[in-house]
Amino acid sequence: MFANPGLILHTLRHGRCVGVDAGRNRYFEEDRASRPDGRKRRWVVYANQARDASLVPPEWHAWLHFTTDAPLPASERRPWQAPYTPNLTGTARAYRPPGHDYSGAAPRRTAPYEAWTPGE
Repeated sequence: MFANPGLILHTLRHGRCVGVDAGRNRYFEEDRASRPDGRKRRWVVYANQARDASLVPPEWHAWLHFTTDAPLPASERRPWQAPYTPNLTGTARAYRPPGHDYSGAAPRRTAPYEAWTPGE
């Protein structure tokens, strides 16, 4: 949070903490409405200075984007809903298909390939 002093000052002066998610991200709302549409501005302060929007769980995403007036309760998840996992793209735990250069496995062999040349 110290990497952005403007965010700290704005949060201290105008923010009201609404809640914290399982990943320790904190969600804030302005004391008074300042948006042109008359709604209060909402924002998130990420835990560990992550600044990655994929770390916001769906319950809080709906609240941040004014889809709901209150965050959706995580306890009311359906049995078929998978637990939330952040986007792992760009990390060491990202999905790598079989034969990918970074997966460490031998490349998958396919049918022989013949390059096309014009005029044939």
